[in-house]
Amino acid sequence: MKKNLLKTTAICLVSLAFVGEAVAVEWNVSLWGKPRAFTAHIEKLAELVSEKTNGEFTLNLSYGGLSKNKENLDGISIGAFEMAQFCAGYHADKNPSITVLELPFLGVSTLEQEREISQAVYKHPAVVKDLARWNATLLMPSPLPQYNIAGVGDAPRTLADYKGLTVRATGGIGKAMAALGAVPTSMSASEVRQALDSGVVKAVAFAPHAHMSFGTVESAKWWTTNLNPGTVNCPVVVNTDALNELSEENRQALLGSVDEALDYYIESYNGKTMDAWWPLLEEKSIEKITYSEEELAAFREAVAGPAAKAWIEENNARGLPAQELYDLVTSLVAETK
Repeated sequence: MKKNLLKTTAICLVSLAFVGEAVAVEWNVSLWGKPRAFTAHIEKLAELVSEKTNGEFTLNLSYGGLSKNKENLDGISIGAFEMAQFCAGYHADKNPSITVLELPFLGVSTLEQEREISQAVYKHPAVVKDLARWNATLLMPSPLPQYNIAGVGDAPRTLADYKGLTVRATGGIGKAMAALGAVPTSMSASEVRQALDSGVVKAVAFAPHAHMSFGTVESAKWWTTNLNPGTVNCPVVVNTDALNELSEENRQALLGSVDEALDYYIESYNGKTMDAWWPLLEEKSIEKITYSEEELAAFREAVAGPAAKAWIEENNARGLPAQELYDLVTSLVAETK
């Protein structure tokens, strides 16, 4: 009888172990580059989810080990991993609805604005449907400040000086550069430093953290302080099937941590990142190019209106409510100023 009791106890312990294994959930998250300001909210999200579930739900962050950055949405669609970050401009045809957020000269001036507007657009039914084609659910944005341009050679001091300038610029910023007569080139961020050093491009459009992370400040001779042509929209998405399979506790741990992760991200970017940026420009003796309001008005006139009109026409033809999405963004920009 004692033997049977011991045997029964052993079976129960093994069964409990298997139950424990079944409850534990691990998600793989596909990122690129290295941990930096751009990924601070995802790092924080992983920390919060683990804390709230006592380690039963973990996010395994991989920087380049799961997929190339331009293939992250494809990986999500086939369930190669459960979460990923990507930028809309990498494949505008796959996510046309959110490219409205990359239109040039929208007038967004703060990370808080960028966050609020992005989150509103992500909830729009047409956007939800657009991403659903890839079995993807938009989780949160990666709010970025307005891009500005760092480069080598002669600095573009007037609108005319942009003619023929080879510049790494994606999405709406690339279109803005083309409208000014520049020659935009799309390439992975990790390729930018070599392209700048070798002369493939003469300038690079990045947010401050990326100019630091990817080394353009090591070569740049000038930087535009206030051109502010736009920014890129880089959401974090999850595989919809994986999200639906989460227990209610784990689902709440994930979704309920988004706002806190974004708060942390914005505080960190506005503080640590920008506190490092300005002294670095001085240290590297990078000339600051600042345009007058009249010059900026000329940029906007040449670029903003035509770009918005073209975007609306193109995406109406795709079957999207393009005017409605554009009006949503512009109305929110006006409300949050």
